[in-house]
Amino acid sequence: MTFRRTDAILPLLAAALGAASIVHWVGQDSGRDLRVRVPGLDRPAGTEAVIEAVEAPVAGEPTAGKGVPSSIAGEWPWFRGPNGDNIGPEATPLRRAWPAEGPPALWSLELAEGYAGAAVSRGRVFVLDYDEPAQADTLRCLSLDDGREIWRNAYPVQLTRNHGLTRTVPAVVGDLVVTIGPRCHVACWDAVTGKCHWLVDMVLEYGATVPRWYTGQCPLIDDGRLIIAPSGPAMLVALDVQTGKPLWKSPNPRGWTMTHVSIAPMEFEGRRTYVYCGSGGVAGIAADTGERLWDSTVWPEQFATSPSPVVVPEGRVFLASGYGNETGSLMLRIRKGAERIEAETAFELTPKQFNSEQQTPIVRDGHLFAVRKRGGGQLVCLTFDGKEAWNSGADKFGHGPYLFAGGLFLGLDDKGVLTLADASPSGYQRLARHEVFAHGHDAWGPMAIVAGRLILRDMTRMTCLNLAE
Repeated sequence: MTFRRTDAILPLLAAALGAASIVHWVGQDSGRDLRVRVPGLDRPAGTEAVIEAVEAPVAGEPTAGKGVPSSIAGEWPWFRGPNGDNIGPEATPLRRAWPAEGPPALWSLELAEGYAGAAVSRGRVFVLDYDEPAQADTLRCLSLDDGREIWRNAYPVQLTRNHGLTRTVPAVVGDLVVTIGPRCHVACWDAVTGKCHWLVDMVLEYGATVPRWYTGQCPLIDDGRLIIAPSGPAMLVALDVQTGKPLWKSPNPRGWTMTHVSIAPMEFEGRRTYVYCGSGGVAGIAADTGERLWDSTVWPEQFATSPSPVVVPEGRVFLASGYGNETGSLMLRIRKGAERIEAETAFELTPKQFNSEQQTPIVRDGHLFAVRKRGGGQLVCLTFDGKEAWNSGADKFGHGPYLFAGGLFLGLDDKGVLTLADASPSGYQRLARHEVFAHGHDAWGPMAIVAGRLILRDMTRMTCLNLAE
């Protein structure tokens, strides 16, 4: 083989130039503020990234719109309605049949991709949206009459699409609205003016970890206190809703992290309790002190837990998931033991019998009504001992939301088709069906109903239908 001098010289020159470049780069950058990336700014939530110490964002000033609050009475002030059971309590009778064109649509609007549902109070509709050009979580206050914006306000936060952008339902109490954003920002706003009273970052303040698909937890307001589940050093924290200051912090000895679940209140043995599913199990926390009253590891998170715990009479809690191969759901029985409160498994159901990936079952008429993931999303009626009374057969709802109002069942399927039905322990009968969203998809956001006005959404659109008789 012939050996040329240039073959040896060129690699040496390249090495020398590389070394010089490194020296130059170090010298030039030695005084610069090198900052590592904030988790999720350039990759989906839940992927590995290095955390830097940053301050919580600051909300701006509200921007007024042309909307006017409606005079229509009725409240759907937070996730799953005024009583937290997904049953509309108002007496407004609903139409039992719809015209060929469907129930009248009162208004519609475009939203950022996601599943954030509406809260309604004193003629105002609140939805936590995301402003992509401004890169900001944006609370929008709309008129229940026509959907026109009354005001909006926002704080900056960078998101990347991660199965949509938005997730949660605001909570309204008096003149205050509380929101939890995709990256664990908890904010309190003035319901009338839109001014932000306070904002807390659960990651910075309470050591929370943003769940894999952003925050799905909706705020719980109970007796003038805001209850959140950062699941850092403290599992649950009670805040003064007026100031955002902590009142108590519950222990988290097992180190469970945040899931997509919302907190469910429960009365047991005359004491109010908050039930929460963390990443390793389920626990009951005393409402007055934050004391951990009981916990159980028989229900660990199966990849992701979205349905909230369902409190059933006689000290029982029903839990469901759409992930895992063995257990689709189970019933816990909470009982007072010799030394402490204990949680024991009453029964388990296989995924084929019942499971749910997103929506929370409803307790009504001494039964559980819920949409089962397996088989395309049939509505099923279960007894409290786990026996199936009936299912909806060919009527399927996928992962879509559902509620009861005016004694009737309303269910939305994945593609935005709405079904009205008679559903009771004695059986299921479809009354009407209508495609609300043409070419709809991922219509998973929780619905709200006030005085026969049903607010629902698909991935990018929200609309209000008049179902009143």
